[in-house]
Amino acid sequence: MVVTLAKQQYGRPAFARPGGTSDLAPMARIFVTRTPPGTAIATLRAHGHQVSVWPGELPPSREALAAALAEADAALTMVTDRIDEELLAGAPSLRIIANMAVGYDNVDPATAARAGVWLTNTPGVLAETTADMAFALLMAAARNVVASDRDSRAGGWKTWSPTAFLGQDVHGATLGIVGLGEIGQAVALRATGFKMRVVYTGRTRKPDAERVTGAEWLPLDALLRASDFVSVHTPLTPETHHLMDASRFATMKRGAIVINTARGQVVDQDALVAALSSGHLGGAALDVTDPEPLPLTHPLYGFPNVIITPHIASASMATRSKMAEMAAANILAVLASREPPNPVNRPAHSGEGRTIGT
Repeated sequence: MVVTLAKQQYGRPAFARPGGTSDLAPMARIFVTRTPPGTAIATLRAHGHQVSVWPGELPPSREALAAALAEADAALTMVTDRIDEELLAGAPSLRIIANMAVGYDNVDPATAARAGVWLTNTPGVLAETTADMAFALLMAAARNVVASDRDSRAGGWKTWSPTAFLGQDVHGATLGIVGLGEIGQAVALRATGFKMRVVYTGRTRKPDAERVTGAEWLPLDALLRASDFVSVHTPLTPETHHLMDASRFATMKRGAIVINTARGQVVDQDALVAALSSGHLGGAALDVTDPEPLPLTHPLYGFPNVIITPHIASASMATRSKMAEMAAANILAVLASREPPNPVNRPAHSGEGRTIGT
C-alpha cells in the first residue's frame, strides 16, 4: 500500500526516497524520554540514527520536552509525557510519537494527525502481565497481605491469633469486570482457576469472549450489586471519566473490594475515600491514581485496607522490553517512509508531499 502525506502547517520535512520503497533511512534525531529496558535503544542506534535519552529518573519537564522535540525527527515517549498542540507546533521536524504504552491519553491522536505526526502505541503485548498484576492486587487486598506484612515488620506479630487479619475468600466469590477487553478477558481466565463466578459489563456484549471465559454480561449497576470484587479495565474516555463515582460505590455490595489497573481518572477518588471511611467498601487496590504519583498527604494512604502501587501492572522485564522494541519498530518504519505497524492515527494527507510505501 502506498500512502502520500502532505507537508503540514508545521512544515514537516520529507526524507528523499525515490519511489518510497527503500528501507534505508538517512540519519534521524530520535529523542527517548526515559531509558527503557531491553535492546530498543541499541536497535535504533544500529540503524544509524542519533538517539538522545533523557537521563533523569523523573520525566522531562515541559520546557525540556519542548526543547528536545524542537530538534527531533522522532520521539519514543511514555504515558507521563503530555504532548499537545503547542509542543507539536514547536517541533517542525517531528514525524512520529511512538508511545511505549497501549493507552495514549497523553497525546491526542487527531491533534497529532493535523500536525502531520504519526502516533503509535504497543498493543497486544501487556495483557497477560497486567492481568497477573490485577489478580495479584485482588488476592493481596482480599487476604490483607500488605497490611499484615507491614504489621509484622513493625513488631506487631506477637503470637498466632484466631482473629488477626481475617480476610475474604477468593474462591467461589463473584468477580465483576468492567471492560472485557484483552486484559479483562485475561483476568477472567485467571478467576476461573479459583472457581469464581465472573460477570462483566461493557458497551457491547462479547459472545466469543463469553464462550472462552465463561463470563456473564450484566448492566453495570447489576454487576456492582452482585460482585464481591470489581476489577476496572476500561480505557479512559470522556464517558468513563469518574465512571466509578459515589453512586456506583453506593451500589456495590457492602464489604466489596475495588481494583483499578486501568487509569486513575476512571475512579472518583474523593468518592472512594468517602465509601471507605463509611465502612461500606471493604478495601481498594490501585495501581493507577489521579494524579500520579499520588501525594503522600492524600487520605487514601491512611487506610490500612488500601493498596497503592506505582503504575507497575505491565512492569515485567520481558513485557516492558517488548513494548520498547515495538515502539522502536514503529519509529524505524516511519523513518524509512513506511507505515508503522501500530498506528493510532493517520496524518492528514493529499496528493502532494512525501510518499510512504508499505
